[in-house]
Amino acid sequence: MKAYDGMYIDGAWRPAAGPDVIEVVNPADEQVIATVPAGTAEDVDAAVRAARAALPAWAATPPAERAARLAALRDVLAARQDEIAETVTAELGSPLKLSQAVHAGVPIAVAGSYAELAAAYAFEERTGNSTVLHEPVGVVGAITPWNYPLHQIVAKAAPALAAGCTIVVKPAEDTPLVARLFAEAVHEAGIPAGVFNLVTGLGPVAGQALAEHPGVDLVSFTGSTAVGRRIGAIATGMVKKVALELGGKSANVILPGADLARAVNVGVANVMSNSGQTCSAWTRMLVHRDQYDEAVELAATAAAKYGDRIGPLVNAKQRDRVRAYIEKGVAEGARLVAGGPESPRERGYHVSPTVFADVTPEMTIAQEEIFGPVLSILRYEDEEDALRIANGTVYGLAGAVWAGDEAEAAAFARRMETGQVDINGGRFNPLAPFGGYKQSGVGRELGVHGLTEYLQTKSLQF
Repeated sequence: MKAYDGMYIDGAWRPAAGPDVIEVVNPADEQVIATVPAGTAEDVDAAVRAARAALPAWAATPPAERAARLAALRDVLAARQDEIAETVTAELGSPLKLSQAVHAGVPIAVAGSYAELAAAYAFEERTGNSTVLHEPVGVVGAITPWNYPLHQIVAKAAPALAAGCTIVVKPAEDTPLVARLFAEAVHEAGIPAGVFNLVTGLGPVAGQALAEHPGVDLVSFTGSTAVGRRIGAIATGMVKKVALELGGKSANVILPGADLARAVNVGVANVMSNSGQTCSAWTRMLVHRDQYDEAVELAATAAAKYGDRIGPLVNAKQRDRVRAYIEKGVAEGARLVAGGPESPRERGYHVSPTVFADVTPEMTIAQEEIFGPVLSILRYEDEEDALRIANGTVYGLAGAVWAGDEAEAAAFARRMETGQVDINGGRFNPLAPFGGYKQSGVGRELGVHGLTEYLQTKSLQF
């Protein structure tokens, strides 16, 4: 076990204000692998002050120079990809292959995309007799989750830095080690002192102090809708800009005429990836009544193959929460066709890949975000019924549509109340805006839309 010390503040590792530490547990074997400081409001204040002091110079830095620093950061992350993947596997429990490709690979691509955007974006434009300036919002307070620990930091820090903002990051307490690696990469990339700051700590202490700090101009949070509401209330009460990427209960709609086997297999893979700990996972599969029994059989067979492929959930609390949802599904009359609440292993926070059939729209497992490897399959009568079910939750983060004709799928997707829809297995695009409708959040991440979240406009009339 390694005991890490210090917070990354003003370009250096500084001793924490208090003596408390957070234990980092490997969820695969339940062993403590490290400790990190549990930050206090005093640590947050020091970090915000450093960010405010660094803001004028960084905001005035030409975009091309900011782009060069981001490109250097991308290169450092790429050089340390193996170390990043191994760290995420140790603290999150994800299989190493997934950690390499997704947990390390995607953040590298996103950092590179913002290096390019910072160089190309028009921070100044003319309209009529006015010059419109796109200026940094100021100091950003970023509170990030554990499920994609590096990606969520990069998805906030990279556009913030590209925009000319400075930032303080409070990472999730379950996965702080890769956040420390990112701070080291920032330092190695030559990003000036105070531009990026890191405070590890608990949400109710360090996270709340960051959201409430009067020196923070924008709060960006990714996590549960319940916590997002509290952070949004704090931020808007202080007239701060807020960006919230929250929960989801995304629908995977399989229309008649689609390649059923492919749609089901890809849908199951989507739900099981990262052990189901993905806010945008397609956890509701909607199938026409005439193909329903076949789809259920295909899904059960596909899920059984993931028993040895997925890792554990992040901690015991999350494991128990997912088990409780599975038990709730059984109690409400859904039919288990794969998996169940029993743990498949003696050690670690594991949950079996689980598939429910005969799920109706009003059931708890069809309405609430479970955040585990649990798929609900619902039948629909016709296209209008499918649309009603797809739009029938408080969430609207992502989704998928499959059809024999791409235009038919796209027409259905246009009527879905959700922020992102994959058509017939469309590939992930790091430049496409990501974010939700309804209670799935406010604002967008990734690409140019993610950059503009960290900008404010000023017009000069001539």
